[in-house]
Amino acid sequence: MSTTAVLAVAIMITLVFDFTNGFHDSANSVAALVATRAAAPGSALLLAAACHVAGPLLAGTTVADTVDGVVRLPASDVLPAVAAAVTAGIIWNVLTWWRGLPSSSSHALVGGLVGACAAVTGPSGVYWGGVDGFYVSGVLGVLAGLAVSPVLGAGLGAGADRLARRGLRRARRRADTLIRRSEWVTSGALAFSHGANDAQKSMGVITLLLVSTGYLGAFVVPLWVKLAAAAALTLGTGFGGWRVVKTVGRGIYRMRPVDGLASQGTSAAVILTAAAAPVSTTHVVAASVVGAGASRHAHHVRWPVVGEICSAWLVTLPACAVLGAVALPGWRWMA
Repeated sequence: MSTTAVLAVAIMITLVFDFTNGFHDSANSVAALVATRAAAPGSALLLAAACHVAGPLLAGTTVADTVDGVVRLPASDVLPAVAAAVTAGIIWNVLTWWRGLPSSSSHALVGGLVGACAAVTGPSGVYWGGVDGFYVSGVLGVLAGLAVSPVLGAGLGAGADRLARRGLRRARRRADTLIRRSEWVTSGALAFSHGANDAQKSMGVITLLLVSTGYLGAFVVPLWVKLAAAAALTLGTGFGGWRVVKTVGRGIYRMRPVDGLASQGTSAAVILTAAAAPVSTTHVVAASVVGAGASRHAHHVRWPVVGEICSAWLVTLPACAVLGAVALPGWRWMA
């Protein structure tokens, strides 16, 4: 196949990865809104669609730049390695979606990149990163963000839920309507933050492919790439995300409207704060739900489900690294 044909296939595969990302991370942005009956699934999806598109358009492309900085390969090796990494992410996303587990697409993509790039040139093909003051770069920076963000999500989710319940303890039942309406705001903010963070991972991959094959002279994300990535995320939510919505919204802890308001608001704050790091929306949202539930009634949290989710998180990166390395020969043959 010609380079142009392989590039076209790789871009399509990357958008498919974005679509499967919608099964996981995008679904989390509407899970509380739907689970607490603050909105019907169709209305929630429309809200998510608008905010997913607005996120990458208005929030810059810092996360996309971070993804680009992980790969340290000659231009001729970038196309097959990145395509293999994305293939690994798709396989893992589909497997975990089938189980209804809110797995991290961020972990899957980074794991695939590490495995594929290391298979090309060895460890030197990956920029592992380092620490410069308070800034952590490369793969180390990505892993730090993925490790710290769930802790912040759980802690802030618990604190916000407790404050909300104290503030509303004397409120009449009419306050429930106001809370449900407020959930629309926090759900929109979460979808916006997700578009501003997670959509950029695929944007970064596609732009990296365009630069490595000479179709772009510099790493500048084109508008059509932003729109395509946002659209793929939203379609994924609509077609397959409801398995994950069920797990996050009811499987971990049966959320009430005030819990949904607290978890969505804190999750959006954590993700938007991580402006330069590709954090996992899945990790942050699931952790905030656990925090909110534990702050109310710890024994009502379904800890076996939480344990299964955490096990999937730990396995994701090494499993996808292996899948990325295994997928590499096929893409090299095509290229």
